[in-house]
This record gives sequence, structure tokens and C-alpha cells, in this order.
Amino acid sequence: MNNGFKLEIVNPEKSFLSKENVSEVVVPAYEGEMGILKNHISIISFLKPGLVKVFETDSKEENYYVEDGIIEFKNNCLSILTSNIFDIKKIDKKEVSNILAKAEKDVQNSDISDQAKYLIDHKIEVLKSLTLN
Repeated sequence: MNNGFKLEIVNPEKSFLSKENVSEVVVPAYEGEMGILKNHISIISFLKPGLVKVFETDSKEENYYVEDGIIEFKNNCLSILTSNIFDIKKIDKKEVSNILAKAEKDVQNSDISDQAKYLIDHKIEVLKSLTLN
């Protein structure tokens, strides 16, 4: 008996990840961190910058950083579409520092909307936590 569900993560360049038998995925949705388990109700939601945590049925955990995106869960298949994603284990600290520096510069722009400032502030917070680990 299959205890998990299917996960697909796609970015513009390629199919980033495809896994069967995933037990849980935690995503950084606008509503807050959202845990998806097998037989979750069908849902579509937007992602904000943060970590996607993937738990396999053998208790293995993988973490990925996403900038933004959309999730859809339907028929025990979770699809994540994102413009930018990278594996935390394979992270290049220099690249993270560059993204962080750009975000810190962007947040200083007085012409940005409150929503954009909120997202950039959140992005900065997540990126700083990655550089500290």
C-alpha cells in the first residue's frame, strides 16, 4: 500500500524534482507555512520566498529555497511551479550573498509597493537564515 503522494517541482529551465511516495511537504504560502499530507483537500495557493521542506516516507528530509511560485494539490499529486529554486545542501554561499545584497538594495527603493517591500523583507530574512547555517 502506498502511504505517500507524488511531488513535482518545475522551474522554467527544467523539471527540477519528481518524487513518489512523499509523506509530507511544507510550503511557504502567503497564508503561512502550510503542510500538505496524503489526501489533503484540493488546493491552489501562491508561494512567498522561503523553504520548501520535503519529507519522504522513510523519514528523510530535503529542503529547498524558493523565491515565489504556485502550488496545486489534486488527486494526491502536489505540483510546485516556481521561477527560482535551489537545494539547500548544494547551496553556493556566494550566490546567496549576491541575492541577499540585491534584495537589500531593492528594499531601499522608495518607489516599491508595500506588498513588494513585505516580500523582499521576508526574502531577506530567509536568506540571512541560510547564510548563518
